[in-house]
Amino acid sequence: MAPTVSDELAANMRQGWADTERRDLTPIPQAGHTARRRAELSARFPGERLVIPAGRLKVRSNDTDYPFRAAVEYAYLTGDQTEDGVLILEPTGESGHQATLYLLPRSDRENGEFWLSGQGELWVGRRQSLGEAELRYGLPVADVRTVPELLKGATGPVRQVRGHDAGVEAALTDKVTAERDEELRVFLSEQRLVKDEFEIAQLRHACEATARGFEDVVRVLDRAKATSERYIEGTFFLRARVEGNDVGYGSICAAGPHATTLHWVRNDGQVRDGELLLLDAGVETTELYTADVTRTLPINGRFDAVQRKIYDAVYEAQEAGIAAVRPGAKYRDFHTAAQRVLTERLVEWGLVEGPVERVLELGLQRRWTLHGTGHMLGLDVHDCAAARRESYAEGTLEPGMCLTVEPGLYFQEDDLTVPEEYRGIGIRIEDDILVTEDGNVNLSAGLPRAADEVEAWMAELRG
Repeated sequence: MAPTVSDELAANMRQGWADTERRDLTPIPQAGHTARRRAELSARFPGERLVIPAGRLKVRSNDTDYPFRAAVEYAYLTGDQTEDGVLILEPTGESGHQATLYLLPRSDRENGEFWLSGQGELWVGRRQSLGEAELRYGLPVADVRTVPELLKGATGPVRQVRGHDAGVEAALTDKVTAERDEELRVFLSEQRLVKDEFEIAQLRHACEATARGFEDVVRVLDRAKATSERYIEGTFFLRARVEGNDVGYGSICAAGPHATTLHWVRNDGQVRDGELLLLDAGVETTELYTADVTRTLPINGRFDAVQRKIYDAVYEAQEAGIAAVRPGAKYRDFHTAAQRVLTERLVEWGLVEGPVERVLELGLQRRWTLHGTGHMLGLDVHDCAAARRESYAEGTLEPGMCLTVEPGLYFQEDDLTVPEEYRGIGIRIEDDILVTEDGNVNLSAGLPRAADEVEAWMAELRG
């Protein structure tokens, strides 16, 4: 039960506070880009009110919340990352919109909210004032507490991004349709297919920080052997928090047979000499762009003959996949190229009966390759997920697109169709590839990939 607040204490807490308003702020680095993105959105939906919320805090347990991460559509269009925010584009006629960002203002000293509320500034930290936010984000800012009534009184066509703010959705319940809202979601997803220079710089930084995180892990493998995969997870997480916002997704720190589980995120297994570590992890920058990189490393620093044989096949497949990434190529070309190489090796090893074309036509290689060879990358690790098939999976690569190339081979411990020495080996190699005007650039090339290079790199890091 909260203690009683005396009139004297309440009066005392209302006075004696300095003016901390910041008037020297400059726009965020991406302000020009967010303005252009909003203009593109405005042009696509003339005459319609568009509502894009940041989202609200989510309860983890009882009175503790998960760390907040703004909805990608909101962050992409504003650069803001605070909970409860709402971006509204009001139509100015048959064309054009007035964009307004609605945020929670500074805590009220008069009513005691700043120290009595669990979300008051003395509990969770200072908020930006509305004036400060205007300077930073380059658009008008108003009090978000006015939004419910504003939306309830809205007339004319309205679209919203769903799934982030129940209050916004309740205010618009009789004004929107699922079909129209889905069109907005799809457009905003496809808008992110081609990255601008700010986004590309963010992805470069994410990859560079991720490379340093992998180096950190190699240096502490002896400590991981004395504990578990969680030491690896914690080591990489430290780098992500020091150089970025967080990890971009749950790190996969899969040692030994765990590497054959595609999304092994329990990370509670043993780390043993003679086995492999499949580390799939990415640093998310402070502006929420994530890397997505995988390396498969010999825990003792040296591949044995069977491990190297399988590793070399995956490396060869990745080389073929990366070579297929270029402007004008079909999106699926890199997947097809990588799958062909893996299938050729599976036939060569006698694991599946050829010819190769037959195996590919029937998809028989998928018993051991399992997943697609890549995906778009950006504010989400699997970015642009709502894009139409004709724009994404069946589309054409353009300069500025960023995608992963990540073939793998996975031989389950209980797979009696493969030689015993293959069982329990899982290998994936993944890099983040930027499509350029004349080909591609590997943003994560700072980490070695070829088997000999991996061994030499590990030896150097471990002294």
